[in-house]
Amino acid sequence: MLGAAAVLLLAGVSVRAQDEPGSGPTSDRVSNEGAQVYEEICQACHMADARGGGGAGAEMPALAGNPNLADAEFTTRVVLNGRAGMPWFHDMLTPGQIAAVVTYVRSHFNGYTDPVTEADVQRLMADTKPVEEVACACS
Repeated sequence: MLGAAAVLLLAGVSVRAQDEPGSGPTSDRVSNEGAQVYEEICQACHMADARGGGGAGAEMPALAGNPNLADAEFTTRVVLNGRAGMPWFHDMLTPGQIAAVVTYVRSHFNGYTDPVTEADVQRLMADTKPVEEVACACS
């Protein structure tokens, strides 16, 4: 299984240390960046339609229509820390990229329109509580 860094390199995703100073988030930038990160990294496992899939003996969960994504903090923690077979991305993607992809998946494949901000991601990065301790209404 490829590590997260290898997946990013193979996908050609530009990982930046920081966004340019003064470049505040815009819905177009976040949407475009979120779509790019999803298409180049996430859809390899979660599929283009976000309905999940199986392979190599593992079932990848659907993101589309997933009620767990209603909890933006839970979703962000999963991307930051990984879960089950999913790698962590806290040291692979910038907080802005994580915010963008979580916002994109929650809004594009679900009806959750409240955005996740870079500040939200940075706050959760500072909080080291593992994702398993987050209350989950997993089905």
